[in-house]
Amino acid sequence: MTPRGRRVVVLAAALAGAMLTARLGLWQLDRAAQKIALQQSITARAGLPPLPQAALARRAAEVPAQTNRRIRLQGHWLAAYTVYLDNRPMDGRVGFYVVTPLALDDGSAVLVERGWVARDPEHRTRIALPPPPPGPVAVDGRITPYPGRLYSLGADAPGPIRQNLDIAAYARETGLALRPLALVEDDGPSPPADGLRRDWPAPAADVQMHYGYAFQWFAMSALITGLYVWFQLLRPRRRPGR
Repeated sequence: MTPRGRRVVVLAAALAGAMLTARLGLWQLDRAAQKIALQQSITARAGLPPLPQAALARRAAEVPAQTNRRIRLQGHWLAAYTVYLDNRPMDGRVGFYVVTPLALDDGSAVLVERGWVARDPEHRTRIALPPPPPGPVAVDGRITPYPGRLYSLGADAPGPIRQNLDIAAYARETGLALRPLALVEDDGPSPPADGLRRDWPAPAADVQMHYGYAFQWFAMSALITGLYVWFQLLRPRRRPGR
């Protein structure tokens, strides 16, 4: 390869590296902004009156206007359809989010994130958790577009333990008439004695982590740019003077 060709390759690599790391830094800032906006929405809508059960969205287009609104649902648990969302840490411990459909009187159902349970350190698939109580229950919580979601490379295989849970896909799988939303349960006036933790982390609790990652990516972008300028532009010009 000629010297000119090597310079072109080095320039292209430096530009690609600097642009990629800068883009990753911007992505981290965007993630922080999204979490701050979500927390602000939760705080603002928490002061609104609880949404009546009869007004709960039936179509996906209605969900954004109800997201983060508080509601009390009357129904009964469909314990046989419980799903455990894996890799959900809390206070440094690995565990599951427990999601159970709540059947409503009109024949539809709502997926409810009932709480968190720790993973068995010896047997990952063994979950020592009593089933939810039978009979009518009242569930207090906050409306969300979907159960807590993590990044995933593909669809989850059927089974009680999964990485994520898609509402439409789970409705087809089970035959349940699921509403196009989920509910994040809180303790309410009378906390249920089910052994689950419901001190859900605030969306913006880890926003400083995103700022830290953004600083690292921007620093790497600046380093790549600085190294290119020094070795390809400034240093060669200093040699003839010596």
